[in-house]
Amino acid sequence: MAKRNKPTFSATIKPSIETAMEKTTRVAREMLDTETEKRQARTSRLRKARLEREAGTPDNAITTKINGVQKKLRAKNVTPT
Repeated sequence: MAKRNKPTFSATIKPSIETAMEKTTRVAREMLDTETEKRQARTSRLRKARLEREAGTPDNAITTKINGVQKKLRAKNVTPT
């Protein structure tokens, strides 16, 4: 069998070192992903609470209290019967 004169590069390739720009990009993406997860969790929690609250009120009138005065709001799509 003949000897190889050229070295094989498969075992000698080193992983590249992370540059400062790549590190900054990675950290920024992690921060944005964390903020996005928090925002989505908050949105889904608030949506669930709103749907539960709306399920307990009649569809034709919603009563709110603004500046100590109670007002009755009517939905725009409700037709009088």
